[in-house]
Amino acid sequence: MKSKSPLQPKIVTPRQWLASRKKLLQQEKEFTRQRDALTRTRRRMPWVKIDKKYVFDSPRGKVTLADLFDGRSQLMIQHFMLGPGWEEGCKSCSFMLDHLAATVVHLKARDVAFAAVSHAPLAEILPFKKRMGWDVNWVSSHGTDFNFDFHVSFTEKEMANGPVEYNYTKQPFPHEEAPGISVFARDAKGIVYHTYSTYGRGVDVAMLTYNLLDLVPKGRDEDNDKYGMQWVRHHDRYEPAATTRK
Repeated sequence: MKSKSPLQPKIVTPRQWLASRKKLLQQEKEFTRQRDALTRTRRRMPWVKIDKKYVFDSPRGKVTLADLFDGRSQLMIQHFMLGPGWEEGCKSCSFMLDHLAATVVHLKARDVAFAAVSHAPLAEILPFKKRMGWDVNWVSSHGTDFNFDFHVSFTEKEMANGPVEYNYTKQPFPHEEAPGISVFARDAKGIVYHTYSTYGRGVDVAMLTYNLLDLVPKGRDEDNDKYGMQWVRHHDRYEPAATTRK
């Protein structure tokens, strides 16, 4: 028996709908409590002192990891997939940065600095950043170990050997660059610590559009796609949206 599509639902009375909604609300509230508990556990994670000195290329010259804090005690980094020689940045990472760029002013108000970091040379980052119109701090880790140490760039040898270290496990990966989000803290003495990193589906936290799509009848509507996020485009490359309105 075929299951009903999201747009062929069971039609009920308002009273029946309200009963169903209240039942779902109980599950939503339980999910919220579980998420809050997970968040508290995340904040209790131990920290790792950063002993290696990472120096990035930025529009204002050489900057260290500590400089990226911009006077704040917390730093969030998007590991943006843009490798040396690429014509443009990853469309999925661009989808992420479309959302993250709008949060920067609010993060600053809560003692959090933001920076995007890519493996490509700065000269290859800046034209794409200008094209996309993002007003964010974006630096290059080219020539450093940063991307490799945080397992978001892989050498030709690593790729040739098969599975690579990504998302805390050895797994096949289709590209030499990978997405992620890393968080750092700096204490009163200026010592920098790594507190958290998330990869794979963990970066969904940055994608508000997906959270909103989860509310509508068709949901993310990706079941028949060859891969997740197949539909995503750079925001300047979407075709006019089709309409079903008559």
